[in-house]
Amino acid sequence: MNILVIGASGQLGSTIKSLVSKKNDGLKFVFKSSAELDVTDYKAVHEELTSKQYAYCINCAAFTNVDGAEKDTDLARLINITGPRNLALNCNETKTVLIHISTDFVFDGFLNEPYKEGDIARPIGFYGDTKYKGERAIINNLEEYFIIRTSWLYSEFGNNFMKTMIRLGTERDSLSVVYDQVGTPTYAVDLAKVILHIINAHSIEYGIYNYSNEGVASWYDFAKAIFDGYGLSVNLKPIRSSEYPTPAERPKYSVLDKAKIKKTFGIQIPHWKESLAVALKAHSKINI
Repeated sequence: MNILVIGASGQLGSTIKSLVSKKNDGLKFVFKSSAELDVTDYKAVHEELTSKQYAYCINCAAFTNVDGAEKDTDLARLINITGPRNLALNCNETKTVLIHISTDFVFDGFLNEPYKEGDIARPIGFYGDTKYKGERAIINNLEEYFIIRTSWLYSEFGNNFMKTMIRLGTERDSLSVVYDQVGTPTYAVDLAKVILHIINAHSIEYGIYNYSNEGVASWYDFAKAIFDGYGLSVNLKPIRSSEYPTPAERPKYSVLDKAKIKKTFGIQIPHWKESLAVALKAHSKINI
């Protein structure tokens, strides 16, 4: 069974590659970085998907710079809306199941209870808006898809909050991190395993699913756990979002309800603190 992974040099794509290199269960993966396959190029997408019989296409390609999206709007639209539409149209033609990664930022953060898949999407920033419109482009052009909304993704690969905190924690004695934005850190390895589980199950329970680790944290809580787990002594100061203004407004509360994905696929989800400990060990091994 052939599986195409797009955006393979990014955080999630690299994570998937590291997992399947150890065990692939007869699955044949083709990894394409964004430089090797531009999702905004319809012709290139068409040629790749028709070049061999792909059973699945995993789209890890995205414009994920939340603040950058407020400025570079054209590129954010191209990658996050046009890209998914191109994939959906071609997956429909080739009968390929599309697995697309979306975000908690499709919600406005005003609900104050875990968001379910059916809750109204009301993004408050341009990044979230493009990701939501990318979802709609898939839904409107394809029937066989899995859209997985995740949150606060991190790992030993790519650029992410965990690695940034470790770097800053080794450079500075004191840091300030916001405490009034609440969500759930998600270890990319856990998300990748769920994606592979869906593929191996040959599931036809298509639709939108939420996935993050269990538990709830603020960015301050997350940073403190990183420093404690990595053995860094940092004077960490909690601040309000208003004290650290950014070009893009973030949801104040974006915890995701995972009941649907747990029931549908019979999975258990680790707590974010358990997964963080695993990620920190993996990061240490890479950086010995």
